[in-house]
Amino acid sequence: MKDRLNKIKASAEAELSSAADLGALESLRVKYLGKKGELTAVMKGMGGLSKEERPIIGQLANTVRGFIESALEEKKKALTEKAKELKLMAETIDVALPGRTPEMGAKHPLNTVLDDLQDIFIGMGFSIVEGPEVELDYYNFEALNLPPDHPARDTQDTFYINDNVLLRTQTSPVQVRVMEKQKPPIRIISPGRVYRSDTVDATHSPVFHQVEGLVIDKGITMADLKGTLEVFAKKLYGDDTRLRFRPHHFPFTEPSAEVDISCFNCKGEGCSICKGEGWIEILGCGMVHPKVLRNCGIDPEVYSGFAFGMGLERVTMFRYGIKDLRLFYENDLQFLKQFKI
Repeated sequence: MKDRLNKIKASAEAELSSAADLGALESLRVKYLGKKGELTAVMKGMGGLSKEERPIIGQLANTVRGFIESALEEKKKALTEKAKELKLMAETIDVALPGRTPEMGAKHPLNTVLDDLQDIFIGMGFSIVEGPEVELDYYNFEALNLPPDHPARDTQDTFYINDNVLLRTQTSPVQVRVMEKQKPPIRIISPGRVYRSDTVDATHSPVFHQVEGLVIDKGITMADLKGTLEVFAKKLYGDDTRLRFRPHHFPFTEPSAEVDISCFNCKGEGCSICKGEGWIEILGCGMVHPKVLRNCGIDPEVYSGFAFGMGLERVTMFRYGIKDLRLFYENDLQFLKQFKI
């Protein structure tokens, strides 16, 4: 048994010295000192020794155990220090390397044009008002002269939550809420998201943005509407921009008109953007219908007003010559980086 203990010591010493990592070291600890280890097996067999041999072998066994434990601890410290040095070497930072300039973001083109629109109308004395996107049927339709049986509702493709609650199809409900709470004079624009059950394609989306305007005061005429829109168009598209008004029908305005701008690309001569017509439709407008004024508690015999509405995506597409509305929402960095300033 004495020879066996000496062999265990020699074997452990050799294997510990060649252990390459902490995992191998743990395996050696289990091999020699574990419950089924070689040294443990020897000590369990000491019961069969004579009284004279037992203390001698026991002392030797304890000496061997102490040696192995000490060797394990020293090797563990050496391996831990080596691992730390390797980690520090791998994580070394070369302070002489040039710094990396962080890539700066930029405004989305829709936000850029919206900011420009807001600046233009604020400069003309308008205030910006926002309202809820989940709206009551009354504010989205009925107050705007669109009763439940009105045929114009069929063109709205509305997302209804229940019979009385819906996702707004326009930002016009904001105008109604303002007229209910504020006495004229009123001069506001109401930008925001709107929702319609449209199939996604190059010119349609179920979620898009509108900017609508409203002016209510004594003596407001169609001339005020035309002058306001001319200032807007020239500020946004250039001083040589011309406007054309075409008669149209909207339930909430009378008279109503569609407004075209002279093509910014060909200056009215005809090109692929304006489809050879020289004009591009940009918004709808008109004088606020007397019934809408009455619904909001405003006397149409005393006050008059005009309203207009435009799609932000449409205005932005014309400004930058973009032909597919879906590009605004696909988060394509190659597309968006074109608008960095």
